[in-house]
Amino acid sequence: MKMRAGWCAVWIAAVYFVPAVAKADQWTAPTPDELKMTAQPEVPGAAAVYLQREILTDDALHMYSYYVRLKVLTEEGKKYGDVQLSFLKGNEGVNTTVTDIAGRTIQSDGTIVPFTGKPFEKMVEKTKDVKVMSKVFSMPAVQVGSILEYRYKLRWDDNYYLSPDWYPQEELFSRKAHYVWKPTDKMLTSKSNGHESLSNSIAWSPILPDNAKVKDTLLPGGNQHILELSLENVKPMPQEPFMPPIANTSYRVNFYYTSYRTADEYWKGEGKYWSKEQDKFIGQGSAVSAMVHATIVPGDTSDQKLRKLYAAVMELENTDYTRQHTSAEERMAGLREIKNADDVLTRKRGSSDQLAELFVAMVRSAGMKAYVMMVTNRERRMFNPNLLSLYQLDDAIAVVNVDGKDLFLDPGTRYCPYGHLEWRHSLAAGLRQVEGGVALANTAAEPYTFASTGRVADLKLDEERVLKGKVTESFEGDPAITWRHVALRGDEASLKDDLKKHLEEELPAGMEVTVNTVENLTAYEKPLKVSFTVSGRAGTATASRLLLPGDIFLVNNKPTFTQEKRETGVYFQEAAMYRDAMRIIYPATYTLESAPAKNSWKFQQRAAYTIENKPVANSVTVYRNLTMGDFFFAPKDYAELRAFYSKFEGADQDAIVLKVGAASAPAKAGS
Repeated sequence: MKMRAGWCAVWIAAVYFVPAVAKADQWTAPTPDELKMTAQPEVPGAAAVYLQREILTDDALHMYSYYVRLKVLTEEGKKYGDVQLSFLKGNEGVNTTVTDIAGRTIQSDGTIVPFTGKPFEKMVEKTKDVKVMSKVFSMPAVQVGSILEYRYKLRWDDNYYLSPDWYPQEELFSRKAHYVWKPTDKMLTSKSNGHESLSNSIAWSPILPDNAKVKDTLLPGGNQHILELSLENVKPMPQEPFMPPIANTSYRVNFYYTSYRTADEYWKGEGKYWSKEQDKFIGQGSAVSAMVHATIVPGDTSDQKLRKLYAAVMELENTDYTRQHTSAEERMAGLREIKNADDVLTRKRGSSDQLAELFVAMVRSAGMKAYVMMVTNRERRMFNPNLLSLYQLDDAIAVVNVDGKDLFLDPGTRYCPYGHLEWRHSLAAGLRQVEGGVALANTAAEPYTFASTGRVADLKLDEERVLKGKVTESFEGDPAITWRHVALRGDEASLKDDLKKHLEEELPAGMEVTVNTVENLTAYEKPLKVSFTVSGRAGTATASRLLLPGDIFLVNNKPTFTQEKRETGVYFQEAAMYRDAMRIIYPATYTLESAPAKNSWKFQQRAAYTIENKPVANSVTVYRNLTMGDFFFAPKDYAELRAFYSKFEGADQDAIVLKVGAASAPAKAGS
């Protein structure tokens, strides 16, 4: 994190900044090289490249000014001629507008076609407080070889200031990227966590190449600073399977106004106000107290109390998985705005964060030490303590001290089993309450045994070479949470349809799938079990042999890691277990010639794979187990991890070979 405390002033940089602003309002004459270029050597086969990108932010004008020059290199690259510019409509201060759109297309022979169209508006997304809008337009006469050049301004309300965020790394290669911010020299007042603060500084958190740095220039004669970043030949964002959150891997500079001088000072200061607001919401309400006394009994152990209170919260409606009720609906029902835990309990519904806070209130009312913790969602980002912003904290969980040890619980995630955290919150980090204050902290990791998927196929092959039988899938931990959330967002019919499609994607094409039963859908402490009936042809037949899948659930799998090298680490959702068992009973007219050979491989002490077969009479059963004991693997481990995957994914595709006709000696177990 870079921080500049206080703003001294200057005059000379005014001369420095004005030409930069003017440049964004001018067109750039293309060079002969730009006109004739057909590729960018650093990114062979690229559909397009940015020749130039520029964003100028002027606080005095409450405006961002954008300027883009893009070269179309292939037919696919022509899609960049359709431009969508996002802005917000909402409450005071949220409103932004897009203005001054202008553009032109330059053909490879130098012919200029000006943009004369009229952009139209469309709504992209609507939430309770804001609409995400887009202005959409198409550049004229876009061809392979065209240079697309356009500019526009994004404006916001005059009584608000928005610090910029710079993202130099995008999906396309950039020859040049230039960013300038002219921040206000005024003392700013901001309100958050129930208090007002005066900001007399700005700070920034950079993730940049080694040779890049934000330049801070003080203008002579006043309190005006200019912040600038110039980059050349910026590689595109990596596009690799199983990447860590892009927010932690792509180049960026996040700016913010602040009154704090250090990161430690910020988290202690803002954390104090945040904790005070949490305690105010939690309160000591009579409804919570009555609920607790009705739920637990004298003599309950700490664990029994917690389990009962946790189960009581899980019974309430979580509006993050159903829907939030509008203010108008609440007023018609005679309900006021939710201000405390009692209000959540009275309504018997609340958001994920509100339910987590209600649980903390209930545990405190039961006489135990409990705290709120705000964590980053690992699917979106990893916590960055040098980014001085509470907005990177996504979700609330609960921390309960039991016999001197902290127990992390996730009552805000519907159907998360007691004593566990959903994968997005495990081994995450954030800000938590502690006795007498706040602290930055990490959450606990979940063992690989928590996330388990088991698949069992019991199939019979008939004389027409059709497989029929029963398939059972069992989900525990995170996979079960995922399917239970799918159920919350639909009805029984839609859930069965989703489960049917899920299995159809795993099985050989053309197999018919029927969902029979779904067990333990709301019994979140038990495995979620789904029973299917399946029927259809599978495998390949010759005159004398029938080749069937060695594991019917894996026939459509493709190699996971095809790249020899990669830039980023490998990032799975969670450590997990996968167990398959498939039995095929075949007619007496067939004999077993071979089946997937017994094998086992390990990757360090972090992953393991086994496969074996067991023939009995006129049947064969294949057992396949994969255990991933970790979820993140650094780039230095990629070659070894890729080799491990290559071995077992090859074994996954080994076939069961049945011979037609005369009997022969049965294959030995594991052969």
